[in-house]
Amino acid sequence: MTNEENSFLKALDEHDYKLPVVGDIRKGIVVATTQQGIIVDLGLKRDGIVPSSDVSKLSDEERGAIKVNDEVPVYIVNTDAPDSLIVSIHLAQLNQDWIEAEALMQSGEIIEGEVIGYNKGGAIVPYGRLRGFVPASHLSELTRGMNDRQRQQKLAKLRGNKMPLKVIEVDRRRRRLVFSQRDAQKEWEEKRKEELLESLKPGDTLSGKVSGLRDFGIFVDLGGADGLVHISELAWHRIDHPREVVKVGDEIDVYVLKVDRNDQRISLSRKQLLQNPWSTVEERYDINQLVEGTITRIVDYGAFAEIEPGIEGLLHVSQLSRTNVENAGDVVSVDETHLLRVVSIDQERQRIGLSLKAVTAHEQIEWMARKELEKEVAEAPAPEAE
Repeated sequence: MTNEENSFLKALDEHDYKLPVVGDIRKGIVVATTQQGIIVDLGLKRDGIVPSSDVSKLSDEERGAIKVNDEVPVYIVNTDAPDSLIVSIHLAQLNQDWIEAEALMQSGEIIEGEVIGYNKGGAIVPYGRLRGFVPASHLSELTRGMNDRQRQQKLAKLRGNKMPLKVIEVDRRRRRLVFSQRDAQKEWEEKRKEELLESLKPGDTLSGKVSGLRDFGIFVDLGGADGLVHISELAWHRIDHPREVVKVGDEIDVYVLKVDRNDQRISLSRKQLLQNPWSTVEERYDINQLVEGTITRIVDYGAFAEIEPGIEGLLHVSQLSRTNVENAGDVVSVDETHLLRVVSIDQERQRIGLSLKAVTAHEQIEWMARKELEKEVAEAPAPEAE
């Protein structure tokens, strides 16, 4: 053997034994799987052995996915044996999770994590095979002034919830991976709002949570942006305040009326997903039928009366009295209830004509007597229990 060949073999041996050091991450090809572990060809003079104890740390899905000829990353655990290297797939995966966590901290990228538990100090959120932690001071749900009991109750409710997170600390030596929800929340909401505004279109139907009540309507959290349901779009019947039909925290279905991407406004409707009472009005009312109606508003040409939630009929000024009436307010007042007769029905145009003068005196007397009796029964004291 020439000196040149000896030098080459010596260099090859040095290459083999110097490159694989404890802590290295290498890629190899699976050549065999046995009860004792997995044999991996690392392209060196020695194969890598993944002990069964390491394989057991993988999930059932991960173990089942490893096949002969697959390429897998391994962590060099021990290089003392002359004919093999002890390597770990589990530690390689852990190390990769640490590398990715460090990259996330450097980039400031936002991820979504699920709370799997909590302790006195905050929430526990896994990242890959790592156990991450969100300190209480970095949880949006926890506010200053809460006592310990309130904090623990809030933390308990977070279990199973997903939240946006930013990595704020990575310390492999101390095995610390720390997240912040507060740092991520605002940016996450802005991003989700942009995505939602881009994807939504009139006619879409989706679910949301009532996030606020106002005199003019309600705000609905659509999962990234709030949409407005005007009070006129809450129900088919007239309501004075949104609290009559919904409350904060209610999950409701809404219909998208309009999306204004420039002003970032979303107009919604609740009533469009409810049955329109006018669609079956001809099935419930007939011409000449007597109905009770409550005066809702007075106009120049008469008054409107609600005969059921969502159905208002017109009492034209000519139908108020057998004598000439110029001002409807001289005969009826808002919130008064009257016995009326149906004189016309136009389901397609959503109109019902009502008449007060067409009700006979006999009908009025009977109705008033019945109402008086109902009032007496309602006001009568309940019988005492024996």
